[in-house]
Amino acid sequence: MKKQWWHDKVAYQIYPKSFKDTNQDGVGDLRGVIEKLDYLKDLGVDILWLSPIYCSPLADQGYDISDYYDIDPRFGTMEDMDELIAEAKKRNMYVLMDLVVNHCSDEHRWFQKAMEDPEGEYGKYFYIEKGREGKPPSNLRSYFGGSVWERIGDTDQYYLHLFHKKQPDLNWENPVVRKEIYSMINWWLEKGIAGFRIDAIINIKKALPFHDYEPDREDGLASCEKMLEEAKGVIDFLKEMKEETFQKHNAFTVGEVFNEKPEELPDFIGENGCFSSMFDFRETVFGASEKGWYDSRPIMPDDYKNCCFESQMRVEGIGFLCSIIENHDEPRGVSRYIPQGECSDASKKLLATLYFMLKGLPFIYQGQEIGMENVAFRSIEDIDDISTLDQYKVALDHGLSEKEAFEIVCRYSRDNARVPFQWSSDKNAGFTEGKPWLMVNPEYERLNLEDQKEDSDSVFQYYRKLIALRKSEAYKDTFVYGALEEAYKELERVMAYYRRGKDQDILVIGNFQTEPRRIELPGKVERVLLNNYGTVVWEGGGLCLNGYQAVVLELEKSR
Repeated sequence: MKKQWWHDKVAYQIYPKSFKDTNQDGVGDLRGVIEKLDYLKDLGVDILWLSPIYCSPLADQGYDISDYYDIDPRFGTMEDMDELIAEAKKRNMYVLMDLVVNHCSDEHRWFQKAMEDPEGEYGKYFYIEKGREGKPPSNLRSYFGGSVWERIGDTDQYYLHLFHKKQPDLNWENPVVRKEIYSMINWWLEKGIAGFRIDAIINIKKALPFHDYEPDREDGLASCEKMLEEAKGVIDFLKEMKEETFQKHNAFTVGEVFNEKPEELPDFIGENGCFSSMFDFRETVFGASEKGWYDSRPIMPDDYKNCCFESQMRVEGIGFLCSIIENHDEPRGVSRYIPQGECSDASKKLLATLYFMLKGLPFIYQGQEIGMENVAFRSIEDIDDISTLDQYKVALDHGLSEKEAFEIVCRYSRDNARVPFQWSSDKNAGFTEGKPWLMVNPEYERLNLEDQKEDSDSVFQYYRKLIALRKSEAYKDTFVYGALEEAYKELERVMAYYRRGKDQDILVIGNFQTEPRRIELPGKVERVLLNNYGTVVWEGGGLCLNGYQAVVLELEKSR
């Protein structure tokens, strides 16, 4: 594998609205990110991904962009953005923007002009189709529920929106649209950002002409993902985008890619792939049901283990994945992957160890480094997220009681990850002196950064050790480039793997349960590199692991 500047880095996602508020209006801002750069540097972070901060009416929290060339006043100014880029560079840190180009906002000037004249030049920037005998052009369902088609006034024309109706899809078949997008990408790269996280990118290629699919729910609609499965040619668009933009700037790009076809992986992340990397979502989509969240199956420790290794094997010899346990679109990882009732500092550290040492670029989502958990929402009125509100309705329509539906959507709600960062035990968790835009997790007095920074045994301090180990000169090459080989496959609720380098064999092993477990070791242990408990207990040629103990061991190198 050709070495790239980003391979040995650690990335961190910031959700600016909930990170740090400096003007006390209840909304996080860019000055809050600047203020916390030294904190992130001390943690060991190199790459910062900012969720959208462009001008937006926030119908979908900034993923509905009304101006790609300006900062939303809620978050600050372009001068603040320029300062953030400059201050990050002083610290040898890199800034990624969120690239949202499947759709824009219905308040973007392109769409406003399209609505003035749907048959004109700007109408061709979008998918505008005639209805069929008073019905929409097809029976596709939006990701957020309801038809993907929105009627234009009292006409027989409709525009396409795979997401919210305020997020009209851009017509990538139109070369003028693609040229506009590439100009914007290059403008940001020339400003000094290091690259992009690329949102919902598989959706840019539609199966044309639009037509009906077999309904999969009682509403008579079919998931828009069925259209994506049928669509062909997305790689052609992505290769052109890379050649016109990223390649010219040696930019780092990570794609949000779902439902990719196995044969497309080299085109996505291979040596000459369209992106530098893509996120591993196999764990996050496990157990999902086309019926809705109410029908989802929880992921158990062995499911999680199998998902991780399936992903690793899938890209072996092709490219790098980006490893996550959570992001702004998911519930908190420790609440999702650790069985109910077993969440503790030890289990949080185990989960961190097991995902962090996989082959690939590890991403940390804000608050993950202190073990932030799902929120005990009080009622549906606490929820802001549009997808959660839709799934609540889906569950009710299926016959669940309000209590049952609420309990289910709370488990999966994106708002779990969007509540303010818990900086301290002060008012509003130290996030703001104003009224937070979204409720603060009531657990902040028990779980916050200020307390954990002073505790050498905290989750936060453990993340610092994890990062330091991955970056250490002695072991970096093995953790970054070494082969990954699954170990102890037959053991239930034990997740283990080797990282094999030229001169090192390292065993990462975790006891993913509350019960202790004795493990026979394959050879002599040279040293313990990391351990989430106070001690490691040896017994003969074996290792006695406590419940939720994780260790990283350097083994005697086999010759």
